[in-house]
Amino acid sequence: MPRRTATMLASTLMLIALLCAGVLTNVPYSEMSPGPTVNTLGDHDGEPVLQISGHKTYATSGHLNMTTVRVTSADYKMNLVEAVYGWLSHDNKVVPHDTLYPDGKTEQQSTQENAEEFSQSQESAKVAALKELGVPVKSWVIVSTVLKDSPAEGRLHAGDVIKAVDGTVVKQPADVATLVTKHKPGQDVVFTVVPAKEQAAAEKANKTATKTDNVTVTTTTSDDSGAKRAIVGISAGTDHTFPFSIDIKLADVGGPSAGLMFSLGIYDKLTPGSLTGGKFVAGTGTIDDDGTVGPIGGISMKTIGARSKGAQYFLTPADNCAEAAKGTPSGLTLVKVKTIGDALGALKDIRSGDTGALPKCTAKG
Repeated sequence: MPRRTATMLASTLMLIALLCAGVLTNVPYSEMSPGPTVNTLGDHDGEPVLQISGHKTYATSGHLNMTTVRVTSADYKMNLVEAVYGWLSHDNKVVPHDTLYPDGKTEQQSTQENAEEFSQSQESAKVAALKELGVPVKSWVIVSTVLKDSPAEGRLHAGDVIKAVDGTVVKQPADVATLVTKHKPGQDVVFTVVPAKEQAAAEKANKTATKTDNVTVTTTTSDDSGAKRAIVGISAGTDHTFPFSIDIKLADVGGPSAGLMFSLGIYDKLTPGSLTGGKFVAGTGTIDDDGTVGPIGGISMKTIGARSKGAQYFLTPADNCAEAAKGTPSGLTLVKVKTIGDALGALKDIRSGDTGALPKCTAKG
């Protein structure tokens, strides 16, 4: 066999061996890629994303698209060849598996957590939009979750309204932890609550619940390392009563990052005229009840997905600006926002054509 032929054959066999090894070698990485983008002003799966009843609504135009990221499942075993391909691809991002599924979290646990965050983001989006419009929203502190095998299990229940702790009136969720941790582990805490069933019945009848119970729970020691804190095994949250119905219909989406775009969609439908002026605007960002926009993960995947669908402008949380600006898709303008007010101001500039005034993202933020 000629030397040249033998060398080529040996190289080919070696390449095949390396590819086989790469395919058979699993690596501790996962992949992120651009996910679907949905117009909050439009329809999804045959029905409006935002459904408002009991209040006058107005026609809208253009796009206010929320964006998503696809990720590989928790139990997916990525091989070396796939990882290298992902590293070389512009549209995908390979990250350590623990970044997406920390502490050995299963896909089911991650899905449940994302669903809860998505639900909370919807509530905050409604509150933020209505507050911006000057529409009053009633709110109260509730038991959000009760940990299994904790002192509170069986005594406090998710949905219970927390009126006071040890006689001190509770005004916000953080007050609960502050009052509980004033105790030493092993001491009793008295919660004054409206039971969840009573609250639900009152809301259905459009009344204010008046029946309260005093529930005593003995504290235990936190599992946190370092200083030993007294806990009872609950997390506190906020619930609201809205003056009219606002439903967000969007399945198979999780996480809190659509909050900003939902709030803008709600605002647009409740006000005359068009926020976008017919332009294609996409964006992302968490939002709290006060309208503050927070950072999210996978920003580069979201800008790519938005631009591929035709977005011209992308509302970007200020804390994500530097990362997003490193690889801005051609034709997409990144607009920095910190609050829903910032976003509304930017949309005013966009629909008027005064884009030179837009606060744009740069590599410095």
